[in-house]
Amino acid sequence: MLISDRIYGPQEIDEPIILELLASPFLERLKGVDQYGHFEAFFSGTASSRYDHSLGVFFLLRRYGASLAEQVSGLVHDVSHTVFSHCIDYLDGGDQKDQSYQDTSLSTFLAQSDLPAILNKYGYALEYILDDHNFPLKEQSLPDLCADRIDYSLRDANKFIGLTPTEIQNILADLSVADGRWIFKNQASAKNYAQIFFEVNQNYYCGLPSAVMLNSVGNYLNYALSKKYIRPDDLYTTDQAVLKKINNFLAVDPALEKLFQRLDNKVSYVNNPADYDFLVFCKSRVVDPLFYDAGVVRRLSEADPVWKLTLAAERPPKKYFLKFSS
Repeated sequence: MLISDRIYGPQEIDEPIILELLASPFLERLKGVDQYGHFEAFFSGTASSRYDHSLGVFFLLRRYGASLAEQVSGLVHDVSHTVFSHCIDYLDGGDQKDQSYQDTSLSTFLAQSDLPAILNKYGYALEYILDDHNFPLKEQSLPDLCADRIDYSLRDANKFIGLTPTEIQNILADLSVADGRWIFKNQASAKNYAQIFFEVNQNYYCGLPSAVMLNSVGNYLNYALSKKYIRPDDLYTTDQAVLKKINNFLAVDPALEKLFQRLDNKVSYVNNPADYDFLVFCKSRVVDPLFYDAGVVRRLSEADPVWKLTLAAERPPKKYFLKFSS
């Protein structure tokens, strides 16, 4: 199978387990799940799917020599994402600050899919594939780098701020792996990547439009569930399938129509701590890359006092006070 990826270029896939996983409807479904939620209404031309990202993590791990088991773990790591991705964390009772619903539901969801049978066929236990301790290149906690974080940041920097394919390849050329860690060749390359990540985070991951989008989609889904326009299991279909099902009721439900206008970014809003209807938190993502300094591995924050201050300032979740026009 030949796949042309906009970040990594043409990629030939011939590993039987990877081909079988890609044929699974549980992975195929991710083609209909937006990577960011419902970003197209807020940032035109930014649509990208969880499927693209999942493949990207696999391609990245393969490029840097990760074991096949780690490549498999990277490929399936987002299978449990609901429709509209992290917007699910903005339903009533969701964890806005950490946006952790997908991570905590992954093992339960995978156990109910066809993926354990595929894994077992090739000698992998589901528990092993799901244990991040086995795969340090794939997953690390912030502010460390991992394949998941590297792929989505480069993919998003290409979409959002116009990082060119040549610039992306230069960043990847400056990266190496050793002892389960991603390490840049020098301080300058580490700082360049960290600043790119910072820009995407500030303007997109935790910016005001993202807070509005996350809140609006969460409220729309909350209302639709409360009115039984959709069922909880619909959240594990695709974005468009859920929208189509809910939108059948727009003409007969003025409250739903009002929420849809917010979701579609057709209603003005302000961020005002003195007068607001919704307190919204956005997870802030900032990285502290490792790099080689005369053969010694150091963190960027250890060598750059300014970055140390930036790291401390940007790690807490962002807080917004939203009020929509009537």
